Amino acid sequence: MKITTFNPQIITKDAKALAELFKEIGFEIRHNPSGIGDLKVEGIRMKDANGFCLDISQPDIELEHDLTAIRMNGDDFDEAYGMLTDKGFRNYYGDRIVETASSRSAIMISPSGFAFNLIQHVKKQ
Repeated sequence: MKITTFNPQIITKDAKALAELFKEIGFEIRHNPSGIGDLKVEGIRMKDANGFCLDISQPDIELEHDLTAIRMNGDDFDEAYGMLTDKGFRNYYGDRIVETASSRSAIMISPSGFAFNLIQHVKKQ
């Protein structure tokens, strides 16, 4: 799998409040889609003057606490998903993959507890 994006991501119950915090330390909102997939995720993509990116996501599920993950976009979701599960990662959503017309994603938790938000953007034909 070829990695196309690799940056920190926070999965939270209150994306707007976190975005405000990161605005105070120099980040700007670059993209803010909402209603993503069947989990109706609000996604906030932020970037600072140095080019550092941060994603903040708020899915419509009950979260016990915020999760910190690494957003990892790639060109082959199935290959990456299989490799991660072979290494003991588990899908935070069970067997559920978040699918939209333009992407597929799953939050993958490692055996030691760190997480990847694995994403593949689907190119329109």
